[in-house]
Amino acid sequence: MKLNKASLLGLIAVLELADDPEQQLSTTDIAEKYDISTHHLAKVMRNLVHKGVVQAMRGVGGGYRFAGNPNRTTLLDIIQLFETMESELDLPHWSKAADPIISELQSITNEIDDVTKAILETITLSAALKNMHLRSEATKNNGASS
Repeated sequence: MKLNKASLLGLIAVLELADDPEQQLSTTDIAEKYDISTHHLAKVMRNLVHKGVVQAMRGVGGGYRFAGNPNRTTLLDIIQLFETMESELDLPHWSKAADPIISELQSITNEIDDVTKAILETITLSAALKNMHLRSEATKNNGASS
């Protein structure tokens, strides 16, 4: 599975904001931390605000704050804001003789899409953040014991 840039930036921003729902961060704060384009991130943030996932805070010290429930918002919820999650077979023109093979391959890719969506739908932001913190802690502990 390959996520488009907007999906990836959306996941980064939402996970960063959901990690501490009380914090406000600007696009510059997030972009600098992850070394990503402020311009692209700003477009993504506008979409996230429009969809109600994050809230724009105006004024001095403004920025963005997570507006959802990290226990209910899933990775699929965020990804589907930016892409359809439907595989397409990128095939040149083929003869009618290939139709049964193409149909079978499309059926297989549709099944893969369904499984992928089902998995992403079970992973909440809270679960992803918990796993992220556990991995980070394990990495620290492994580095300390070396």
